[in-house]
Amino acid sequence: MERSVLAGVTLFAGLAAEELAGLAAHLHRRRYAKGQVVFVQGDPGTSLYVIEEGRVRISRVSPDGRELVLAVLGPGDFFGEMSLLDGEPRSADAAAQDDCQLLLLPREGFLRFVERHPQMALRLLAVVSRRLRYTDQVAEDVAFLDVPARLARALITLAGCQDEPAEEAVAVPGRLTQAELAGMVGATRESINRWLAFYQRKGLIQCRQGRITILRPAELRKRVY
Repeated sequence: MERSVLAGVTLFAGLAAEELAGLAAHLHRRRYAKGQVVFVQGDPGTSLYVIEEGRVRISRVSPDGRELVLAVLGPGDFFGEMSLLDGEPRSADAAAQDDCQLLLLPREGFLRFVERHPQMALRLLAVVSRRLRYTDQVAEDVAFLDVPARLARALITLAGCQDEPAEEAVAVPGRLTQAELAGMVGATRESINRWLAFYQRKGLIQCRQGRITILRPAELRKRVY
């Protein structure tokens, strides 16, 4: 089963069955309850994590307790690779957004595998580059966009229609609280409440029991600019 999960991970795509089996032999499965901490900033980087079930929130927390959500990752995604590569402590917090099942690949096994498969290094560089670009985008949004624009971008990104906005309605996966959205956008929960209600009145989104549907993706995207 672990091998089939790895086959669906971008980082390991294209590996032969025997290579996937060899990598899977190093994996350990672990369950995390919703809200449980996977690791915190400053922890030693001892494992790469692959999400088998559920979602994981990656965030940074300010000294006064404010949270900025850097990413919400789902099945088939992986995280924790930066500390494995440079040996430095974790650079962010990771917590279970839902009940999760994760596959852990220890650092030693991960590095040995990369040494035997040099093409993995290029894939890792591409992944790290994309994530750094996204982090740069988050920082730029906080600096230059107002709250309604940042909220619109976050919803579009979560729905996966940021590149070519769909003409038809598209649902944001999972349930999101206003506090979670506030963390993603870098705003207060009260502000998120106000702008969600505004977009709903305009017929751009629909909110029902924590689930958000973007009714007019192309129109919502215009709110970003």
